[in-house]
Amino acid sequence: MRVKFSSRTIRKELSNRGGGIEISLDGLKKNRYKGQKMTAYQNYLGGGMLGFVGNDCTLNGWWKDKYLVRLAEDLAKHFLKECHGSDEGFEELQKRPVSAY
Repeated sequence: MRVKFSSRTIRKELSNRGGGIEISLDGLKKNRYKGQKMTAYQNYLGGGMLGFVGNDCTLNGWWKDKYLVRLAEDLAKHFLKECHGSDEGFEELQKRPVSAY
């Protein structure tokens, strides 16, 4: 899937303790998702550890849409590259909890 996230970014907060990125879904799939947004985020677990890169979307039941699920994974990897310079270790990170609470 080739989506140019940099041109879709609405909000971005990156740090060595995680953060998040929010994109607009306008114009995707013949504008099927007009007005919708998707996020990728990462929480700090403590002790120098970061958690799972989570995703959310303003579209109810988005996780049932195969296209949006693939887009969410690509956005999570994009977030890691933006925040940490690489998406190496993505699979290992995804085995961690999303939050320490």
